[in-house]
Amino acid sequence: MKRFVWVAGIGAAALAAPLAHAQQTEVLQGNITSDVSLSRDVTYVLSGTVFIREPAVMRIEPGTTIVGESATNGTLVIDKGAQLIAKGTPDAPIVFTSDQPVGQRARSDWGGLILNGRAPLNVPGGEAEGEGDTGTYGGTDPLDDSGEFGYLRVEFAGTEFSPDNELNGIAFQGVGAGTFVDYVQVHFNKDDGIEFFGGTVSVKHALCTAIGDDSFDWTEGWTGRGQFWIGQQKGDDADQGFEADNNAENNDLLPRSFPRIFNFTLIGAPGTQDGTESDIGMLLREGTAGIMKNGIVTGFKEIGIEIDHRATFTQAAAGELVLESMIVHGNGQNFSTDGSESPAPPFTTLQYMTTIAQNISTANPELLDHLQLIGPDFRPSPTSPAATGAVPVAALPDDGDGFWEPAPFIGGMGPTDDWTAGWTTDAQN
Repeated sequence: MKRFVWVAGIGAAALAAPLAHAQQTEVLQGNITSDVSLSRDVTYVLSGTVFIREPAVMRIEPGTTIVGESATNGTLVIDKGAQLIAKGTPDAPIVFTSDQPVGQRARSDWGGLILNGRAPLNVPGGEAEGEGDTGTYGGTDPLDDSGEFGYLRVEFAGTEFSPDNELNGIAFQGVGAGTFVDYVQVHFNKDDGIEFFGGTVSVKHALCTAIGDDSFDWTEGWTGRGQFWIGQQKGDDADQGFEADNNAENNDLLPRSFPRIFNFTLIGAPGTQDGTESDIGMLLREGTAGIMKNGIVTGFKEIGIEIDHRATFTQAAAGELVLESMIVHGNGQNFSTDGSESPAPPFTTLQYMTTIAQNISTANPELLDHLQLIGPDFRPSPTSPAATGAVPVAALPDDGDGFWEPAPFIGGMGPTDDWTAGWTTDAQN
């Protein structure tokens, strides 16, 4: 099978901007079955769906650019048993982007980055098929290792094959806890920014900007961890900040979705200058459980936080869905009052957030410039209740593996450390 093809001068006009630093262009296509290394001195083109197959390892040098070919829905899939080693740096991030010229790039120009693993799911049979024919995922190994990557951007992706069949910017499909992910951005994706389909993988320092659907999404029994997450929406095309499910077909399938997420900021698009979308900050539904603490939810047009479906309320009542130490401010309605399900849940979201959840504030979080799409500043001001202790900061877990970093503040970013500086983008097209 053809794995690695040199094509001289391909797409010279369309690739003018991505190729500014490159000496040559190479095309990747089909199945890659042996180890391959990508160099920053070459721009790589994903032609169609490219599978890294077991036992191959794809290694990507810092500063490398990979473009998805629009005409063939270029997509990269790290299949079960294969690995991606892609460790960029703040000065030389690894960038997956569109093959269209700067100024003409848009959501859904290409596919996205998909990782398939062998970690547990809660779907019948324990395995599932990825959207867009991206392979089979799932298994019985919670420690499965799909590699290591960071300081990595995925932008202008999310090809729509058909309604409800779109690719996410980064899809973790049954990915295991042996995988290491730290410092990633998904920008201007058509479908969800980052989605977890079951598995146990953890992600730290994640930024999702101008996503056309949900910024972060989980389903099928994801039980990983997250810290320092930021989602900023653009009102032309956006849904939820978090869309959190256990299983749509059976809300009580096991393993139940139970992530632990600390230090997050979810920013909606409160005005209409960019459009009328940007719905709910946190939509917790379909039986998900989990622990979410030290978060900020602001600027969503409809609702800040909504718990939906009786199975989810059951988790909240049992102490298995926990929200604590949060600032929820400036949303169309901060907390949902919907109690229309039959039989009615034991309480509404409003009642849960105001009488059961601990240390919930509706004060202004005083973020410095969080609504600015070009050059945003997600840090809290020195007088912010997120930074002064006015809202008590929940203690971090002690898992004994060094994942959790000290963070004496509420939200995805503290008052002094802008961890997005240098390697992320705010380009609008």
